[in-house]
Amino acid sequence: MKEKLISEFLGTYFLVFAGTGAVVIDTMTKSLTHVGVAITFGLVVMALIYTFGHISGAHFNPAVTIGFLIHKDITKKEAVYYIFTQIIAGIAASLTLFPLFGNVASLGTTLPSGTWSQSFVLEFILTFFLMFVIFGAAVHGKAAKPFAGIAIGATVGLEAMFGGPISGASMNPARSIGPAIVSGTLQHLWVYIIATILGAMCAAIIYKLIDDTKRSEQHV
Repeated sequence: MKEKLISEFLGTYFLVFAGTGAVVIDTMTKSLTHVGVAITFGLVVMALIYTFGHISGAHFNPAVTIGFLIHKDITKKEAVYYIFTQIIAGIAASLTLFPLFGNVASLGTTLPSGTWSQSFVLEFILTFFLMFVIFGAAVHGKAAKPFAGIAIGATVGLEAMFGGPISGASMNPARSIGPAIVSGTLQHLWVYIIATILGAMCAAIIYKLIDDTKRSEQHV
């Protein structure tokens, strides 16, 4: 368990450090652009999956951990430890960025550009499909698992590219909690916790239903 938690801490830390750090640096220098920030998120997720996937499963995301819990790929005890570790890692990453750059762009805090309801629905959909890709690429028995990191990283990058300007494309409570707490920008944090968790939960329930249906058909 210790090795898994260390992996989850390091992975979540670097995901938040690199991803929200890219937001901060782009705000300061205008050198990355929105596309560059999205690519940063996608590439760091891909790299971390190949680095830590064989150790902890490379969740780095409380919503994903809850999805795996519903799908019965992780125990309740492990899920609690994973989620606590991921949140602490996200906060630690933001605590690192704050003295480096100051409270620029609220340290990359995810905020709705329109209404909270618009961002809520978008975050639900983005997380739903991210969780579905994770199940299909990394969990299913027939999945081409060596390519899981590419599929999941590409999905994160793609969703960040078109969802980022509207909701911030969090898809990850730990990614939103860290900068929100450290920068003191808490007014819409609940959107990025509830919507992402509901999206992952629904994906897990539907994927489990599909998977169980296929298994039943194979045994007929």
